[in-house]
Amino acid sequence: QCLLSGSWRSDTGCRMVVSVLGEDGSFSGSYLPGPATSNSEILTSPLEGSQQDTRLVAQPTFSFTVHWRLRARTTAFLGQCYVGTNGEETLHTLWLLREAAESPAEDWKATR
Repeated sequence: QCLLSGSWRSDTGCRMVVSVLGEDGSFSGSYLPGPATSNSEILTSPLEGSQQDTRLVAQPTFSFTVHWRLRARTTAFLGQCYVGTNGEETLHTLWLLREAAESPAEDWKATR
């Protein structure tokens, strides 16, 4: 079915919780980095996104952004939900992290 509502954990221990899933595919929730993050000041941060209509696509694509609370950065995730033969849902994503740059000359190192 691939509905994103609920709690998801990444291979690195990051956790995404989708608390509101709208009928239009929009969702919101929170994101918490995993233990691989050495920065203890990073807290749970809000996320917002959308996914394809699961009535039209069995394994929908989705996207969401995380706006970090204590840092001048935003992370964008783009991915797809897959359903295995055993019915287990897994998410595969690609992400980009953007930090605020001090000037246009520093722009080149602001996206990872």
